[in-house]
Amino acid sequence: MTNRTVAQLLSDDITLQEVEIKGWVRTFRANRFIALNDGSTINNIQCVVDFENTDEAILKRITTGAAVCIKGELVESQGKGQKVEIQVNSIEILGDSDPEEYPIQPKKHTFEFLRENAHLRTRTSTFSAVMRLRSSLSFAIHKYFTENGFYNMHTPIITGSDAEGAGETFRVTTLDAKKPSLTEEAEVDYKEDFFGKETNLTVSGQLEAETYAMSLGKVYTFGPTFRAENSNTTRHLAEFWMIEPEVAFMDLDGNMDLAEDFMKSVLNYVLEHNREDLEFLDKRLADEEKKLPQAQRSPMNLIDKIKFVVDNNFMRVSYTEAIDILRNSKPNKKKKFNYIIEEWGADLQSEHERYLVEKHFKCPVILFDYPANIKAFYMRLNEDGKTVRAMDILFPGIGEMVGGSQREERLEVLKEKMKALDIPEEELWWYLDLRKFGTAVHSGFGLGFERLVMFATGMSNIRDVIPYPRTPQNAEF
Repeated sequence: MTNRTVAQLLSDDITLQEVEIKGWVRTFRANRFIALNDGSTINNIQCVVDFENTDEAILKRITTGAAVCIKGELVESQGKGQKVEIQVNSIEILGDSDPEEYPIQPKKHTFEFLRENAHLRTRTSTFSAVMRLRSSLSFAIHKYFTENGFYNMHTPIITGSDAEGAGETFRVTTLDAKKPSLTEEAEVDYKEDFFGKETNLTVSGQLEAETYAMSLGKVYTFGPTFRAENSNTTRHLAEFWMIEPEVAFMDLDGNMDLAEDFMKSVLNYVLEHNREDLEFLDKRLADEEKKLPQAQRSPMNLIDKIKFVVDNNFMRVSYTEAIDILRNSKPNKKKKFNYIIEEWGADLQSEHERYLVEKHFKCPVILFDYPANIKAFYMRLNEDGKTVRAMDILFPGIGEMVGGSQREERLEVLKEKMKALDIPEEELWWYLDLRKFGTAVHSGFGLGFERLVMFATGMSNIRDVIPYPRTPQNAEF
């Protein structure tokens, strides 16, 4: 007898057949009805036990969380809510579960409590749905790039550069923490360290990806990145995953075309392949929002928000035009924004980005040509000398989703920008080499994977869309 998954049993037309199923008990009611789940679907399958002909010792061991193997006949269900159920012929307890100690009981738990039990939280419907969606989004990303001629590359996790120039990095060292080797100037002597220089965990694979794009044409990274930012907000992690495509001979317009098509493709994939999970999370979000004041509720439900991105063309707006719109908007004039827009050059906040998407244009927005002084050194300087060929994609409910740019391909211009920011040329000599040998226009963008998962699942805290969140003072599991 072939072991089947719950998803197969609920989708296949195989009633009146002997089946075998293994999974975990969600609930056991009246010594008769087992709700069984194996992670293959959001739905449970009901297994009906003949308690009069089942050993009482076995019945006592069927508790929430127990792993079991059930053999029986798949029949049309006599009750409401499911098409089929299993009439149990035999049941084997594969692993006991102590009902007094098992933390994931069949009741409502706070997300904070479930984070403390992250090793078990995917036994709940919410987190199993979130992680199935995370997996599908990951597959959709690789599928998109493979079908569009990109090569996947693994950029270094340990690096000697800080791509963003922010300095919030985790140092990698084998030096004695209490008595490190010192130079004559009493500074740490990194020449004595494992790599012979100061190294850290990467904050981005972009710079290394650029080098490969300038020989392979189209590449992308999908890997872990790290930032030692002492932030405990709902949008920050110390360890997260980034998707970063880089393309040779592509300008900013091509970059915006690629990013829009990419985002629509991966979100459409989960609309087509994760419908039941999305419907469950949609209902969960709607139930949560009913508890909020009307003014704090989202104007769109989860599935409509995803369709809003998939079905609409993205509006392309210059930063300068966006500033004018925001400066003259009612929320700004009536000082309802937390950050009032007063002049050109302001760094836009989430509230401004969401206003542009949700209120003004009512579609996803791509902002481009940002002030140079609020963007990274590697972005191409425009002819006006004050803006760069940068672009950000703004989504409803979350604000910035994607950030990218046309990269600065002119050697002397790049050197000047690095000098102005005190970035030593010797640190990035290999990056400058790209501008010496066969330089060409090239572009790319970055997408924080967890932010995408948040958008697709409706989860409001980034710690709930990654298996084991790493945050300040927390490296459990």
